[in-house]
Amino acid sequence: MPTYVYKGRNTRGDAVIGRVEAENADSVANQLFNLGITPVNIDPVVEKEEPLQAWLRKLGAGQPSLQELILFSRQMYTLVKAGVPLVRGLKGLAESTRNVVLREAIADMVETLESGRDLATALAMHPKIFSPLFVNIVRVGENSGALEEAFLRMYQYLTVDHTIRTRIKQALRYPAIVITAVAIAITVITIFVIPAFANVFARGGVELPLATRAILAVSNFMVNYWWMVFGTLGAAFVWFRVWVKTESGRYRWDRMRFGIPIVGDIILRATLARFARAFSTTFRSGVPLVQALTLTAKALDNEYLGERVLSMRNGVERGESLLRSASGVGLFTPLVLQMIAVGEETGQVDEMLDEVAGFYEREVEVDIDNLASAIEPILIVAIGFMVLILALGVFLPMWSLASAVGG
Repeated sequence: MPTYVYKGRNTRGDAVIGRVEAENADSVANQLFNLGITPVNIDPVVEKEEPLQAWLRKLGAGQPSLQELILFSRQMYTLVKAGVPLVRGLKGLAESTRNVVLREAIADMVETLESGRDLATALAMHPKIFSPLFVNIVRVGENSGALEEAFLRMYQYLTVDHTIRTRIKQALRYPAIVITAVAIAITVITIFVIPAFANVFARGGVELPLATRAILAVSNFMVNYWWMVFGTLGAAFVWFRVWVKTESGRYRWDRMRFGIPIVGDIILRATLARFARAFSTTFRSGVPLVQALTLTAKALDNEYLGERVLSMRNGVERGESLLRSASGVGLFTPLVLQMIAVGEETGQVDEMLDEVAGFYEREVEVDIDNLASAIEPILIVAIGFMVLILALGVFLPMWSLASAVGG
């Protein structure tokens, strides 16, 4: 419960200052009137953040995760279905929510509802937490009297989205760990191990093979200019992060991701599954077709594919059918286009889109299961090649030295 600081006058006209806990400023005023104090000023106590926490908050740290939004959606569905008033239910969620940012957002939503606004407006006031897709589905649910169904659909949509993202991250974790470990090992060998062999080779006076000379050149460069190497890598990383945040950079990177060998095709189909699931969710909730396509384009988190979806929307606005607009995009397989056509003919577009989402999700699951077996041979060959180069570069001169000593 928030704390308020008040200033007032008692019955004798003396100034009174104090602190009190209450749900809102009106409750504080009622308490003071009951005590015979006329309030002059009532202000909420604002807890000061540490400089580090404030800086991290500006950078976006502490934002609710997808899993926390799933839990929020499920809790709201349960509360609305049980008939709990929104204000009371949100106050209970604010007390039990662990994430500070989400807890503050829920508390602000309570104040918005108490001021007479609807829940969708309260959600829209926090765009960094609740996407336009989330807000509009809730708005349609409020207007149609099916708010619990709106939260249930968001819960189901976010759950499937979280499952796909988690599986892709798990599949890529092993290759990332292996590549990182190999990069660290090569760096240590180049900077600390190779120079020790270089002194031995210099005293031996034998002719060094090409592989050894190349390794020694790389080692000397790393020893003398390691700061330049790591500085360049750091600058490249910062430049990439800044470039991705620009409009053109984000569009190009989102398009390039689909062309990454092995992984790119999985990312494409996972994004298409997300499109079909989001489109089905919005359309089934009662959102008009054109607006549903607009919201879906924003929910994809991919500028390139979002532009293709917006081109579908433009086609529908011109009077074209959904099938013809989807065919012009060039992203869907003939099987998916046939399912969309059947959905339009039978008036069950949302159900067909659910089937499309399931189709892509099953393909993604199979590809993720086979991802490790597809990447492992490439990693083994690459690591074997690097080990071969290091072995030839180090041991060939050693054999030459041994032959010279034996001779």
